[in-house]
Amino acid sequence: MRTIRVTLPGRSYPIPIERGILDAAGVVSRSFLLHATRIAVVTDSNVGPLYASRVATRMASAGFQVKVITIPAGESSKSMEMLSYLYGELLDFGLTRTDAIAALGGGVVGDLAGFAAATILRGVDFIQIPTTLLAQVDSSVGGKVAVDLPQGKNLAGAFWQPKLVLIDPETLETLPQQVFMDGMAEVVKYGCIKDSAFFDFLEAHYSRKLLMDEMEHIVATCCSIKRDVVEKDERDTGERMLLNFGHTLGHAYELAGQYTQWSHGQAVAAGMCDAAKLGVKLGVTPENVPGRIQRLLERLELPTHIDCPAETYAAAIGLDKKSSGDEIRVILLEEMGKAVARRMNRQKLLEELA
Repeated sequence: MRTIRVTLPGRSYPIPIERGILDAAGVVSRSFLLHATRIAVVTDSNVGPLYASRVATRMASAGFQVKVITIPAGESSKSMEMLSYLYGELLDFGLTRTDAIAALGGGVVGDLAGFAAATILRGVDFIQIPTTLLAQVDSSVGGKVAVDLPQGKNLAGAFWQPKLVLIDPETLETLPQQVFMDGMAEVVKYGCIKDSAFFDFLEAHYSRKLLMDEMEHIVATCCSIKRDVVEKDERDTGERMLLNFGHTLGHAYELAGQYTQWSHGQAVAAGMCDAAKLGVKLGVTPENVPGRIQRLLERLELPTHIDCPAETYAAAIGLDKKSSGDEIRVILLEEMGKAVARRMNRQKLLEELA
């Protein structure tokens, strides 16, 4: 087992990473939820049939009263309407402030269940049991939870750290190929922003088999990088912004596709390529960097460019949570493995993207 520990003022939590650890979900959770009587396992219609019964059985064996709540799979479930439904299910279950919520699934489940945990009864404990690669290496760690609004993604949210993040790489075996490769966009991001040697490693391990053979190392590396960043900047006011490399443009591509044509990973992949090219245009990024990113992403079956109308760029950048007044912080690469945040006038950015 590899264990990463996130340490923040007044609280900390572990991230154990081990194949088969799903079967220890009840015992491990009980050691961090000493006073909980009930635990609500929130999952979705894809993950539930695969793992919900297994996890619920383990939780019950550890002495919890368990309720499984299944939501429809997909980004559309990360909504205020589904949040309201979830509140009702949790209260009908008799959840109290000493009880807990477990998020079993990908990023949508983690964000929705985490936001419910942060807000119901003014906050209850929750644990993350991520089953997608994107969730294991990124969204389950760091305490950002949210739902989408009609105006954009993640515009209603909170910072609510889990008590535990339980990562079983074996769950990745059941992922469809596109969903697996979507997660690789976030994996590549970590190499780009913080670890050039890790990027080199990924260039040599780009098939799914090679990646799965090294998955404990991959997940642990990504979680370690994110842990280091979050410990320095939990509230996303400084260094944590570097984790958004490719995301500002990626959110525009998601919006251009009405959040159905392009997955988050696909949009971020294209966003990283275009952000690297933007860095070259601005004299920040070395000329060889965009080509390296593009070649790796192509090998990982991810898009390297998505057409986006100027008005969609404007809408996405105007609502971007990293913007302030007429300026926006854009994440660029000074070199492979070193990201920087640069302030740009939003109109200037739109002109550079034209």
